[in-house]
Amino acid sequence: MRSLILDGGLATHLEALGADLSDELWSARLLLEDPALIRRVHADYFAAGAGVATTASYQASLPGFAARGLSAAEAERLMRSSVRLAAEARDEHGAGLVAASVGPYGAYLANGAEYTGAYDLDEDGLLEWHRPRWEILATSGADLLAIETIPSVAEGRALARLLRETPDVEAWVAYSCRDEGHLNDGTPIEEAAAVFADIPHVMAVGVNCTAPRHIPGLVERLRGGKPVVVYPNSGETWDAANRRWLGLADPVEYGEAAASWPAELIGGCCRTTPEHIRQIREHLAD
Repeated sequence: MRSLILDGGLATHLEALGADLSDELWSARLLLEDPALIRRVHADYFAAGAGVATTASYQASLPGFAARGLSAAEAERLMRSSVRLAAEARDEHGAGLVAASVGPYGAYLANGAEYTGAYDLDEDGLLEWHRPRWEILATSGADLLAIETIPSVAEGRALARLLRETPDVEAWVAYSCRDEGHLNDGTPIEEAAAVFADIPHVMAVGVNCTAPRHIPGLVERLRGGKPVVVYPNSGETWDAANRRWLGLADPVEYGEAAASWPAELIGGCCRTTPEHIRQIREHLAD
C-alpha cells in the first residue's frame, strides 16, 4: 500500500526557526506578523517529502482575531492568506496539495480543551461557532479541508452538518484520542468515525495529536471503513501548568513506527519536524 505523506508540526518548526508562539493565537499570529516564515515552513516540509501542506489556520478564528482588534474583513483576509502561502510553497516545489486546517473549538479557547473535549457549547453552539471560518476556508481555493484534533463526538457531529451543507468541499477528519479506542471525551472511535460514514466527500477519517503508541489499536478499529488518516504527535507530553513539553522524540524511531501503520495518509502533529517527515518517507520507501 502506498501512503500519501502529510506534513508535520507547523508550530514546532516555526519555533525551531525562532518564532515566539507564546500567544493565544499561536501560529496564526504569524499570518499577520511574519507570513514569509510560514511559507518557509511549508517549503521545508515539501522538501522533506510531504505531499500536503496544512495551513496556518488551525488557531485562526473571527473571535480570536477580533480580540486583537482586527475587523472581520481583516480576519478573513488573514485566513485566506494562510491558503495562499501554502499554495505558493507548493507551486515553488512543483507538486502537492493544500489542506486548509479547521482546528477545534478548544484551540480557540487556548486552555487545553482540545485534549479533553470539555466544552461550554453543545452541538448546535459548536455548529454556529465553526460556521463563519468554515465558510471562509471552504471557498479559499484549498484542495481540501483538514478537520483536525477534534476531541468530542458532539464537535464531530457539528462539523458533519457543515460538510453536508458544502457537498463540493473534500475533507479529511482526524479525531484526538486518549487511548487505543476512545476520543478524548471517551467516545469509542468506531462511533465517532460512523458520523462521517455516509458523507462521500470525506476522503479519510482517522486520528491526529495522539500518542504514537495508541495508533496501531486505533487504526485496527478504523479499518473497513473510509481510508484512514493518522498523524500522531511525537509521544511527548504537554505540561499545561508550566507551558512546556516533557520528554524527547527520535525521528528515526518515529519513521520506523510509521512504516507499521496501515493507513492511507500518514504524517506528524505536535513536536514533529521536517526530519520526522523525511524519516517517514524513507521508511515507507523501504
